[in-house]
Amino acid sequence: MASVNKVILLGNCGRDPEVRYLPSGQAVANVSIATSTKRKDKNSGEMVEETQWHRITFYDRLAEIAGEYVKKGRPIYVEGRLKYGSYTDKTTGQEKATVDIIATELQLLGGREGMGGPSDDGGGRPARAAAPASAPRAPAAAPARGNFDDMDDDIPF
Repeated sequence: MASVNKVILLGNCGRDPEVRYLPSGQAVANVSIATSTKRKDKNSGEMVEETQWHRITFYDRLAEIAGEYVKKGRPIYVEGRLKYGSYTDKTTGQEKATVDIIATELQLLGGREGMGGPSDDGGGRPARAAAPASAPRAPAAAPARGNFDDMDDDIPF
């Protein structure tokens, strides 16, 4: 039986990425992303906003891109997979569960503020909008003549 472990998040970065290199030379970057939902409270009838924090881990070239271009407060799109783990808390000695998202794709969203562009004094570096494997793109705009006008007339049905 086939299985799927896929996560898609669109949220704001809670802190700048922490990039480090493993002894093997592999780059690893960690960042937190906040996602928010709004719902109506059953008792008061007021709108309540709930924020969830997600720990994201990037590897290799994606980690280097995240370290260079992802900044606190910036909106990003991430695709990846869930990874469950645990650790022992040093202060209490209790076993704690963790949930991480291992990113496979990254898309930077929003403008190019602070990206080193012409309006920024960041050295004039070009901005990179996506990692090598980018997020799904919206379909191209339909032709001006409509959806069916450009079809061949020799369709037999």
